[in-house]
Amino acid sequence: MPIIHILAISFSSGNAAAAGKVTLWPVDFTTAAYDNVFGKPEYLRAFWVSIKRVVLGTSVSMLLTIVTAYPLSKDTSQFRLRTWYAWVFVFTILFSGGLVPMYLTVKSLGMLDTIWALVLPGAVPVFNVILLLNFYRNLPKELEESSRIDGASHFTTLWKIYVPLSLPALATTGLFTIVGHWNSWFDGILYMNHPENYPLQSFLQTIIIKNDFRFLKAENVELMIKLSDRTSRAAQIFVAAFPILIVYPFLQRFFIKGIVMGSVKE
Repeated sequence: MPIIHILAISFSSGNAAAAGKVTLWPVDFTTAAYDNVFGKPEYLRAFWVSIKRVVLGTSVSMLLTIVTAYPLSKDTSQFRLRTWYAWVFVFTILFSGGLVPMYLTVKSLGMLDTIWALVLPGAVPVFNVILLLNFYRNLPKELEESSRIDGASHFTTLWKIYVPLSLPALATTGLFTIVGHWNSWFDGILYMNHPENYPLQSFLQTIIIKNDFRFLKAENVELMIKLSDRTSRAAQIFVAAFPILIVYPFLQRFFIKGIVMGSVKE
């Protein structure tokens, strides 16, 4: 219902939205808000940056999550330092170096104003690693033992047996990663010095939420002033949420199964 309400506002006139006449159906139907979104290169550029971030960030994150969770899912008899490494990862959930050291690290690595500043700092989400390693631990050990007897290496066992069997958990962690990258806005503002490098959420935060028009051209500012604040924001919200609304139904059938099977067991 809230999404339908936002969609109705985005297709309504500014006067109707400001007067509070819009409920679940557009009043004085107009596409002016969406013309503003898709007719300006600044929005399209930010949208493209977010697409690149989601694709690259999800690919890197899923790869690192898989190869990290696999050894941590082993018993200490197979991986002697498993418990120590697991606590190192858990420690990063509880404590961090802080915002300034993180910024200085990204800067010293030369990643400012690059897509890698949005991808690499959070490339190994520890929650996803814990979820996936618990899923791996619930798989029958006989599968690995039989593959080892046949001469398969750990990498072969991981990619030929564990990964195909862990699709529910991978779909769940993948969904978390996609949503996290798509909704993130603060790191874009922090690590990007030029607005043309902003992902969509950072751009919307700067232009729509804070009403900072410094990065817009003069003709764009005039259009923003003419548009209703409510209709403009509603259009931006729906455009930002639409890709996730498209992806989620395809992953939903894996979602509950992945959460349950990957949860911590007694």
